[in-house]
Order: sequence, then structure tokens, then C-alpha cells
Amino acid sequence: MSDTHTQSGIGRRAFARQGALYLTATSFAPGAFGVTDAKPDALKVGLITDLHYADKAPAGTRHYRETLSKLDEAAQQFRKDQASVLIELGDLIDAADSVSVEQGYLKTINERFAAICEDRHYVLGNHCVDTLHKEEFLGTVGQDASYYSFDRGAYHFVVLDSCFRSDGQPYGRRNFKWTDANVPKAELDWLSTDLQNTDKHVIVFAHQRLDVSNNHGVRNNSSVRSILEESGRVLAVFQGHSHANDLNQINGIHYCTLVAMVEGSGEANNGYSLLELTSGGTIKVTGWRKQSSYDWPT
Repeated sequence: MSDTHTQSGIGRRAFARQGALYLTATSFAPGAFGVTDAKPDALKVGLITDLHYADKAPAGTRHYRETLSKLDEAAQQFRKDQASVLIELGDLIDAADSVSVEQGYLKTINERFAAICEDRHYVLGNHCVDTLHKEEFLGTVGQDASYYSFDRGAYHFVVLDSCFRSDGQPYGRRNFKWTDANVPKAELDWLSTDLQNTDKHVIVFAHQRLDVSNNHGVRNNSSVRSILEESGRVLAVFQGHSHANDLNQINGIHYCTLVAMVEGSGEANNGYSLLELTSGGTIKVTGWRKQSSYDWPT
């Protein structure tokens, strides 16, 4: 965890006992899908990250081809729970040796992803633009921009893009090191203005982490966090990249890192979640398989 981690005010939104935050993981037998205990006014958002789909043999703990069946399971659950918004938090595909092969990976996985929900959103991960340019990835999935915001109900959602080098150049065609992730000044300026212009609860989606200073963190994440904190409206940030469950709270904002779908073989090693948001600001995350669950009441 980041050395800036704090639990100040944690009782307001998270279940805690004797200084420890209690998290749960939802598990079930194959096929035993159930609708979550959602409140009637809850906005339901399906969340997945780090699918790394590729038609290639496993490498270490990453089972690239199995992502297709894991996504099918998640899709079944999202449909049962009637998720109205779908977010993938980056690294939808893995690297290929050529542009044409990588585009093939993207078209294959996106065909299944796009069939789940019409209102879907893509956060760019470093693997999404390993061989492709950003415009090629976005054009294939039908998304206009790599960072933007949108409103649904009582919530304002922000999609960030940290796939920029320290010199401000965007990732693409293997012109970067994955440890050099940054949010450029133009995007920071946009973020500040965007948050000033909303009166809704705010949820942020990112790929590279905004809460740590190691290789998985955005290099200028303190600048990003300052903008989020100054707005006074950001409740939580959902992110991926480091492949394991993690949770930090920094100055009243939850930084929730979700588990990677690509890790491990078999259905037991899947991971995905349903985010439920009430108009009053309550946040509930129901995780399946390897994904932890969280409940942050107002």
C-alpha cells in the first residue's frame, strides 16, 4: 500500500472494526448465479479489468485464451443483474507481433464484450496500445475519446487515460515503457474544469493506479489526486493494472483496485464485479470468484 494511505473518516463509508477494514468475497457453485440484494434506486454498473485476451499459449499465470469463457460467465451475471452500464478498466487485449494480429484480438474480444450492454466504456491500458495507436483501438471499439466524462442518474463518471510518457507523448507502436505512465497537463486541466462543472456524486475509472508510487502507479498521481480531492465530490476511484485486489483510502476517497480476469486457469480463477450506486451516495461492490466485495454506506 501507498505510504499516503489513511483511514481517516473510514467509518462514514466502510465497515470497520478495531481499525481493520473487513472485505468479503462472493463465491458460488458453477451455474448458481443470483441477483444481488440491490436497492430499488441503485444504478448498476458491470466492472471488469485486465482481460489480456490473445489467441496464444499461456505465459506464467496468464491464460489468454480462457478470457473468452470467463467473459461469457461475467456477461451472464451482468444480464441477470440488469447492469445498465459496462466498464472495462484497461488491458482488454494482450500484445501481438503485428498490427493486424492485435486488431484481430481486439475484434474477437470486443464482439463478445459489446454484446453484453449497449452503454459501455473502455479505459485504455498499456497493453491496449502496445502495437496499436490509440486511434486504432478506439476506432475499433467505437469510442470517440480516451478520456471523457458522462452522467447517469445522480452520478458523474470520469474515464481517465494515463497512457502517456513523461514527455507528454501518447503510447503507441511500442514507443513507451509501461512504468512511465502519466496524466498530461492538458488532461489535468480538463479534469479540473470537468469536476468544477458538476454537482453530482463522482466516480473515476482508471487503468494505472492513482494510489501507489511503485511501478504500477501513475508517476504524477499526486497531482491527479489533488484535483480529485479539491472537487469535494469524488467518492471512489476504480482501477486495475496490478492484477490483485487492493483498497486504499486517501483523504476521504476510496481507491479500489480490481482483480485481473486473465490470471489463473479455470472458472474458479475468474474475477468481475457489479457496482451498485444509490442516489444518496452509497456504494456497494459485489465481487465474484477472485474479486473482493465492498460496501461503503453514506
